Amino acid sequence: MKPTETPRYVLAPGTQVREEDFGLLCYTMKGPWLYFLSSGPLLDSSFFGSALSLAEWLQGNRAGQSPSEEVLSVIGRKLEQLKEKGVIVEH
Repeated sequence: MKPTETPRYVLAPGTQVREEDFGLLCYTMKGPWLYFLSSGPLLDSSFFGSALSLAEWLQGNRAGQSPSEEVLSVIGRKLEQLKEKGVIVEH
């Protein structure tokens, strides 16, 4: 992902997400398959319906604190992996 790109994600059809202590548990009817998104408290299930990019979401939900580039990169890669597997789609 280029630094200037700001993808926004929604759940793919047949996918549901549940909040857990470690982050999010995504499951899809296509398998059924389970996918873990280790995001801790940084993301919740409403992220996928927010129409916000990851950076916008983290900025708005961290009381004005800018998340580190490392945090953005790690979670961004995880989201891209979920996209490649068809669990989420870019909106």
